[in-house]
Amino acid sequence: MRHLRPFSIGLNCALGAELMRPYIAELSHVADVRISAYPNAGLPNAMGEYDESPHEMACKVEPWLADGLINVIGGCCGSTPDHIAHIASHAKGYKPRAVPKMEPRMKLSGLEPFVHG
Repeated sequence: MRHLRPFSIGLNCALGAELMRPYIAELSHVADVRISAYPNAGLPNAMGEYDESPHEMACKVEPWLADGLINVIGGCCGSTPDHIAHIASHAKGYKPRAVPKMEPRMKLSGLEPFVHG
């Protein structure tokens, strides 16, 4: 994805914050762009609803913030404006992830067509 120069790369949905963390951590170690994450408010219960409270969800993503893993955080399935407000209040105390400068892994030959962008 590096060649596309995305604003961020990340994950959303499918998993709650606890199950997403290892994947977000791995991305933060290899990506030279911002990391974004939009976890569910927990996993769906038997009725397909999400039981994680705004406070619980914010507390589960706070370690990501403390460890400097992400730049953009939000919520996906089951999250409400109150979930996002709680996450935002927790995020205020942390700096975003420092985006590392990485050397290109592939050297170009110089024969590639020039793409202006």
